[in-house]
Parts: sequence; structure tokens; C-alpha cells
Amino acid sequence: MTNTGRAMVILLEEEVDPGEHAVDPGAVGSSDGFVLSNGQGDEYPDEDTVSIHEAFRLVEHIVGTGSWPADARWVVDR
Repeated sequence: MTNTGRAMVILLEEEVDPGEHAVDPGAVGSSDGFVLSNGQGDEYPDEDTVSIHEAFRLVEHIVGTGSWPADARWVVDR
């Protein structure tokens, strides 16, 4: 999910899994404009999202390998 500047990247094992998400430790502030599939707009702390450039890098690696890159920072939400 993205607001075009930042993105929330979540890796799930199955549909009902709380998963794990990429983080940007030390990021300050929050960003809004994240629109959910039901149309609801959300705001998230920037430390719980990553830059759009980093999101593309993470997703490309996850799609290619099935796991986070070795240098990725993420939090397990399970």
C-alpha cells in the first residue's frame, strides 16, 4: 500500500496472517494518504513505512526469492 511517497510493505504467510512489515527505524513523523481497498484513508508513522524506492527494492527481492533481503529491516506482527 502506498501514498506515492512512502509504502507499507507487508509479507503474509496466508490471508489471515498478521504477517511482518518493513520498517524505517528512526524515521520521524507520519504520513497520510494511504487508501485501503474499502476507500478508507489512513495515516501511519513513518517508521512503519519505507520510501517508495525502498519498497520497490524489497518487493522485487521478495517476489524473486520469497523472503526479505538480508539488509532489510522489518517487524514481526504475529
